[in-house]
Parts: sequence; C-alpha cells; structure tokens
Amino acid sequence: MLSSLKRLLIGRPLKSTELGEHKLNKLKALAILSSDALSSVAYGPEQILLVLVTVSTVAYWYSIPIAIGVLVLLAALILSYRQIIYSYPNGGGAYVVSKENLGVNYGLIAGGSLLVDYILTVAVSVSAGTDAITSAFPSLHQHTVGISIIFVIIITILNLRGLTESASFLAYPVYLFVLALFILIGVGIYKILTGQVSPELHAPIGTPVAGISLFLLLKAFASGSSALTGVEAISNAIPNFKDPAPKNAAKTLASMGILLGILFSGIIYLAYYYGISPKVEETVVSQIAEDTFGRSVVYYFIQGTTALILILAANTGYSAFPMLAFSLAKDKYIPRMFTIRGDRLGYSNGIITLGIASIFLIVVFGGHTEQLIPLYAVGVFIPFTLSQTGMTIKWIREKPKGWIFKLLANSLGAFISFVVTIMFFLTKFEQVWSVLVFVPAIVFVFHRIKKHYELVGEQLRINPNEPAIPIEGNVIIVPVAGMTKVVENSINYAKSLTDQVIAVYIAFEREDEKIFEEKWNNLHPDVRLVTLHSQYRSIIHPLTKFIDTVEHKARESNYWVTVLIPQFVPKKSWHNILHNQSSLMIRTYLLFNRNVIVATLPYHFKK
Repeated sequence: MLSSLKRLLIGRPLKSTELGEHKLNKLKALAILSSDALSSVAYGPEQILLVLVTVSTVAYWYSIPIAIGVLVLLAALILSYRQIIYSYPNGGGAYVVSKENLGVNYGLIAGGSLLVDYILTVAVSVSAGTDAITSAFPSLHQHTVGISIIFVIIITILNLRGLTESASFLAYPVYLFVLALFILIGVGIYKILTGQVSPELHAPIGTPVAGISLFLLLKAFASGSSALTGVEAISNAIPNFKDPAPKNAAKTLASMGILLGILFSGIIYLAYYYGISPKVEETVVSQIAEDTFGRSVVYYFIQGTTALILILAANTGYSAFPMLAFSLAKDKYIPRMFTIRGDRLGYSNGIITLGIASIFLIVVFGGHTEQLIPLYAVGVFIPFTLSQTGMTIKWIREKPKGWIFKLLANSLGAFISFVVTIMFFLTKFEQVWSVLVFVPAIVFVFHRIKKHYELVGEQLRINPNEPAIPIEGNVIIVPVAGMTKVVENSINYAKSLTDQVIAVYIAFEREDEKIFEEKWNNLHPDVRLVTLHSQYRSIIHPLTKFIDTVEHKARESNYWVTVLIPQFVPKKSWHNILHNQSSLMIRTYLLFNRNVIVATLPYHFKK
C-alpha cells in the first residue's frame, strides 16, 4: 500500500541514464531559481519606505537614490556570480569560492549560512503567501499554521517528483507574476506621463528633509537590499542545467538580474510618485494596484499572482538546498546521505530535510515568521560578502586576462555587501544576534562530522603490512524460546555450517527449565543445550553474559562467535504488534554492544 502511494505521489523510478533528459532549460530554470529573488519585489520597496517614514513622508524621495544603490549592488552581484559560474561550473557557489580562496572555515561559514537561509526562505515565503490568502479570507486566519504546512508538503512532493516536473508546474505562476507587475508598472507609468496622477502626491527630488541622517539612509539601503535574496541560487544549481550548463546558467542569471532590476525600480518609482505610505493592513504593491486599477479584475489578478509568488519563492530553496548539501556532503562535512539521488534523480534526502526543517520553524513561530526576515537577509549577505571577497583574492592571485575589471566589480560588491551586513547588525541586532551563535555552532558540527569520517576511513583502510586475523572455525549460539518449527529450522541451518552449535534457553521458573531440557534431549540430543535461569525475568542480561564467556574462550582458539537469532515473520505487518519483539531487542543490543556476528534466520508465515 505504501509503495503504491509513493508511486502515485512521486511517480515511477527513473534510470540513472535518464538524468540528462531531466535537466532544466533556461526558461524553466529562470522560473524556479529566480522565484525567491523576484518575490522580493513584493516586500523590498516596502522595507525602504518603512525606514524613511520614521522621519517624514517628505523623505520618500530618498527611495529613488537608495534604489539606484540597490541596483548597483545587484549589478555587482550578477557580474560576480556570473564569474563564479564560469570559474566553478560544478556548483557550490559561495561555499566553494570561499573555501578555495579564503580557507575552509570561511567556506563552511558561507555554506552553513546558506543552508540555514534556504530553510528560512521556505518558512518565510510560505508564511507570507499564507498571510496574503488569510487576509483575503479572514475566516481562515486561525488555520494559518495548517495551511502553511499543507503548502510546504505540496511543494516538497512536487520537488520529489523531479526537477523538470516541478519546474513545468511552478513556472506558470512565476511568469504570471512577472506579467502582472509589467502590466502594473506599464499602466502606472502611462498614467503618470498622461497626467492622470497628480504630482502633488509626492515631494520633489531634492526637497530638504529635517532629521535625515547618513545612518538612517544606510539603514534604509540595507532593508531594501533584502530584495536581492536568492540571487546566489543559480550558482549553487549549475549541474541542474542542460549542457552547456555554465553558459545556460550565466544567461539565466543575467535574465534574472534584468527582470529583478526592472520590477524593483518600477515599483519604487510608482510608490514614490503615487506618494504611497506603508500600511499594516495593506502592502505597497496592493496600494499601487488599487490606485492604478481600482478594485477591478486586474487588481485581484495582481494580488493573486503576488500571493502565489510569495509561496513559490520557497521553490528556490528546494532547488538550491539539495545541491549545496551535496557539495558539503561530498566534502564529508554533513552526512553522506545527501549525496544519494532518489527514485526521480533528485537529491531526495535534501528535499525532505528542507521540508521537515521548514515545517518545524512554521510550527515554532506559529506561522508568523516576519521576525525571521532580517535573519534571513543577513544569512544571505554573509555569503555574498565572502564570495565576492574570495573572487577578489582569486583575481589578485591569478591575474587572468581582463582581471582588472573583474577585480573592481568584485571589490565593489564585497564592500557594499559588507556594509549591508554591518548595517543589519547595527540596526536589527535584537533580531539577528543569533547568527553569531548558530554559525559558529554549525561550523563546529561540520568539523566534528568531518573528523568522524576521517577516523572511520582510517579504521576501514586496508593496511598490507597488517596480518589478517586468522579464523579457525565458528561457534554458533542459537537463543531458543520453545520447541517450534522456527527453532527447528534455525538449529538445522546452524548444524549445516558447523558442529559447534550451542542452543541457549532462558527460563524464568525452575520448573520450566527442567521441562524444556527433557523435551530438548528427546528432539535434539546431538545439540548442546545451555539453560540459564533469570530471576529478574531479563533475557538480555543472562544471554549476553553467557555470550561473553563463550566469546572469550573462542578467541583464544581463533574461533569466531555467531549469534543466530530465529525470527518468525507474520504475513501481515500489523500482526507484529501482537507478538513480543525479543529477537529485535537481542539483535539490536548485540549489534551495538558486543563484538560478535549477529545473524537472523527468518521464518515466514503463510497465513
């Protein structure tokens, strides 16, 4: 039943040779890898206005030069990540760049920050989209957490079905959102040019503003830069592109940068010209749409696609998290299970881990993850700063053709990213201080995992100078609980392997001990029986004590000890709860606590 359900939800398994057929073209890649960055247009401009409004509405004209600064940073990031794509075509992004140019710890800081950030991306995006839905339908507000969890599960299942299938389905809402905003910006600018919007709604650029300061402008710039989250995702997912992967990834990155720049600057300009002020109950995009179209069908189309893009921004995390986890696991900094492809050729363990971690955050924060947005933003700008700095050092060290221009672009990007990161710490320390705790903790865990794999490797490595452990024979111990076909089957199997077979019976009462010995001697007189009395009704303790005694003597003669555990298997799995699980407990205990061979001989019931 479970297998059938899995096939229904995820689809048939794909052959490894089909991998090339399930990679992304530029159109689909742009949709699923840019959804996080493009969705930032829905809240990035608003973050700038929220800072400026603390001075006065007259200060809104500063949103224009601030937006220009954000576009400069965007251009620097696009140029930098384009160079990263060509320099590191196997993916890994900021993690690989920082590790190879700055050192392992800087790489782990970048990688750890991004892993956490992708989890935050899913939790924040889905919660924001759910809020948009519950705002339209207030009766659903009490079900925010449940709705958010359902969305995460749906997106997780879509991604488990494979990259191309999820991209085919999720591309439509992304492009509808882009179309909606182009319509909004186009009509808005047309109304401005034709004089349908009063210039009295806004203060002219250059109007003196009392109380404005460089610190406040930098704070507004840092807040607006949150619109750039997700720019790095393409560089992490290069292997997901059709060949030539680096070229296609670079073109997709450039397309994303152009789209993001147009949409961000368009919304900023309309918000300024319309004199829009941020409201708790209504977003800036909603206010612009209402002023432009009224509460018409177009307005609801824009609001609907905005809600969808906020939810689907989570898909950027699902595309980039598994690839980054693969890079870290390949270097043995996180469990190796993240390197394994699932039935549909995706890194299923990464996808499932991301889904579970996101649901955990949504539940902990009750579906209200707005306070995680600054943490989410600073988690991106730390890798931004490290990757740009790493590329700067790379150009200084290697000095390839045209390296001066590349150096200037990366140096500018590194400086601006560093300033934004510092501003987040200075202005929102109470919301981002945890970065100073969890990033070092993650790096520490990474090193411990790496150390474990190194120790395992040392112990498993074959040393030709070490003599092999001699094996003269085998002693088989068979725990028995009664005179049944299961036991008889196990004894016969043990006798076929060696004549050193010992059956062990643990009795709780002295009378049972004597009765069993008599039955045994009648049926199996050629097999030695050892009966152990357990006055505390424990099976594990007397059995392991006896095994230790046999194992000690056997080693002296270069004999190995095998514990053969009889196990009957009911035809229906739920029947297992009707029987005690002594064999399971014995097997588990011996496997982790004793240096003996543990084998199970199943006996399958037919009814």
